Amino acid sequence: MKTFSATPADIEKKWIVIDAEGVVLGRLASIVAMRLRGKHKATFTPHMDMGDNVIVINADKIQLTGKKRSDKNYYWHTGHPGGIKSRTAGQLLEGAYPERVVTAAVKRMLPGNRLSRKQMTNLRVYAGAEHPHEAQNPEVLDVKVMNSKNTRS
Repeated sequence: MKTFSATPADIEKKWIVIDAEGVVLGRLASIVAMRLRGKHKATFTPHMDMGDNVIVINADKIQLTGKKRSDKNYYWHTGHPGGIKSRTAGQLLEGAYPERVVTAAVKRMLPGNRLSRKQMTNLRVYAGAEHPHEAQNPEVLDVKVMNSKNTRS
């Protein structure tokens, strides 16, 4: 029996919407990363972009366990000497772009190569409950009912 290897004609992409309200960040990010890569499909081929298009809404209402909201830091460098900057996860979630926390978590769960950078373009994260992708008729994926540990009260 030969191993199946998908071709571009075999790939069928769906649109999925996930409500992140009350969901733990790491658990959400691992599910989204799996969907972006296409590992949930029986025809998964590692070198092809087989994943679905994922829309995450309510990213500003994501939950963090423990003291991560105040202790978890996100770093970046300005490019100037001594230009390292940092913000806590709480500051990012309360700031102007709370969706960057979810985007960074998903990006760090994908391999660091050209294919995963292409797969990250299939992710759309919105801070509020509205999204402009109603024309694609996205299916709702309820992450809360998958496992009781996915939510935090």
